Amino acid sequence: MQLGFLGFLGRQFTKQAPVVKTDLTGQTVLVLGANTGIGFEATKHFASMNPQRLILACRSQSRGQAAIDKLKAHTGYSKAELWLVDLANFDSVKQFADKFEREGGRLDILVENAAIAADHYEGTKDGWEISLQVNDLSTPFVALLLLPAMIRTAEQYSTFPRLVIVASEVHYWVKIEKQVYENPDILKTLGSSEYCTNKVMQSRYMLTKLLTVFFVRALNARLPPSTAVIIDMVNPGFCHSELMRDAKGVAGFMFWLFKRIVAFTAEEGSRQLVYAAVGGQPDKLRGEYITGGHVEEVADFVLSPEGVKIQNQLWDEVVDILAKVDPRVTSIVDKHLSA
Repeated sequence: MQLGFLGFLGRQFTKQAPVVKTDLTGQTVLVLGANTGIGFEATKHFASMNPQRLILACRSQSRGQAAIDKLKAHTGYSKAELWLVDLANFDSVKQFADKFEREGGRLDILVENAAIAADHYEGTKDGWEISLQVNDLSTPFVALLLLPAMIRTAEQYSTFPRLVIVASEVHYWVKIEKQVYENPDILKTLGSSEYCTNKVMQSRYMLTKLLTVFFVRALNARLPPSTAVIIDMVNPGFCHSELMRDAKGVAGFMFWLFKRIVAFTAEEGSRQLVYAAVGGQPDKLRGEYITGGHVEEVADFVLSPEGVKIQNQLWDEVVDILAKVDPRVTSIVDKHLSA
């Protein structure tokens, strides 16, 4: 499938369905990137469903606590927990996973919403371009490290936990260049300062969301069908958020104006996250791309022979990179996933 600009606009002016509701009594919900935008609006919806635990994973103590206070004021829910994690720092992700092993218990819903959009190269202390690390290395890192908890939850409580990763329709509008995917180290190439020219960085966010699609499909393909964990990805649509808050100049003004005209509210976008987490028939959502409350085909490039090859190579690269950061990744992949 391909998505043109007119098709995109048509979706943006389509009325969004009401939020899906269910009873989350006794369950644990964890939302990454929960202090603002669609992540915060999703936590408000989850809070209204009476979860036993609702964990807001945020990078900032002050902004996270402000979100906790705001959530209580808006919903009356008083059991929300603030956990800190910086996805631009692998050590922080490891500490977050360690904390969940000690204190997390069951995990019924994990929504990975945190992402950044960078328009120029910025390296992390781990040696990666920051948006690539946050969106396409640390997001898989969290998913893999918390997967055993979701599998245990399914076995102990006879439930269908869901791992939801926020993707985007912008993945239709970008491809990986042939000279890059024919390289034995795709991610190292994409994350190098030499490759990340100003021109390349203009489409970096779209590329990171394409990589998200590849990861979700690769992970789902390796999860045995008998495992009662549902992995899916969701497009919230173009929403009011802080994603492009650093955009400046003419480009920043044009983005602001376009957003004022066509963007969904953050609450409207959050309904898609909630649908991916609690809506639909679980078995029909495995590995699927969800938009507008229904499953839709991903980009033709993803489904092409080149895309299939890239998907498998990226999987191997992600696992190799993360296993060097934390040996638990290797044991989790070997124990819970097929080759």
